[in-house]
Amino acid sequence: MIEALSFDFMQNALIAGILVSFISGVIGSLIVSNRMVFLVGGIAHAAYGGIGLAIFFALPMFFGTTLFAVLAALLMAFITLRQREKIDVFIGLIWAVGMAVGIILVDLTPGYNVDLMSYLFGSILAVNREDLLYMGALLGIILAVLFFWYHEILAVSYDGEYASIVGVNVPFFYTLILVLSALSVVVAIKVVGLILVIALLTIPIYIAQNITASLYGMMLASGLIASVFTLSGLWFSYHFDLTSGACIILVSAAGLCLFMGIKRLAR
Repeated sequence: MIEALSFDFMQNALIAGILVSFISGVIGSLIVSNRMVFLVGGIAHAAYGGIGLAIFFALPMFFGTTLFAVLAALLMAFITLRQREKIDVFIGLIWAVGMAVGIILVDLTPGYNVDLMSYLFGSILAVNREDLLYMGALLGIILAVLFFWYHEILAVSYDGEYASIVGVNVPFFYTLILVLSALSVVVAIKVVGLILVIALLTIPIYIAQNITASLYGMMLASGLIASVFTLSGLWFSYHFDLTSGACIILVSAAGLCLFMGIKRLAR
């Protein structure tokens, strides 16, 4: 593994793994706290429509996927805040339509033989400098949002009714969390693919939840845990010549099982 670090693609993969781990740790903590896992799963699969959009119109992949994912997040926020009792139906609809649109656009692209595996299960070794800039900028935006609005986001995440009573604009911050989640999904797809992205956004958070007592601590701990899982999965991927995204998730699942086993023994 050490000799592999001499290659640019491996250096990019390591940096991307750390950036995406902390993005996933911070946003995953908000997703779990706000019970948005199903919503974000819908956004992740709807984002496939953005992949098809980017391929069909020859756009940068991050741009097309971001556009579609953010639109899906805004639509889900609008529906959730107004017709919560029908949210399951609309999530399923947005999920299916997004993927269908993506597949049709890929089919209509002349002469394009798309490697679906790279989008379904990630391609961290294909990350370039522009991708790293996008990931770094997103992490900076997330940290800036938390710096300015941490207390409002904390209130909305744990007690929306109280937040509303004290004057917090709950719909705005709820929508903001969903939009940031959509942006995080886009970068996580590059690492583990849209099929596995929810695992990256939830497994480290579950472990962090059990070892920390605050939202801030959960974000930091889950970012560090996700980094360990991601870098370990990358090592297994390189050493055994396996798909990187799948290795990262299997390492995460093994880490979760180990943690649960130790927790049970401690009891």
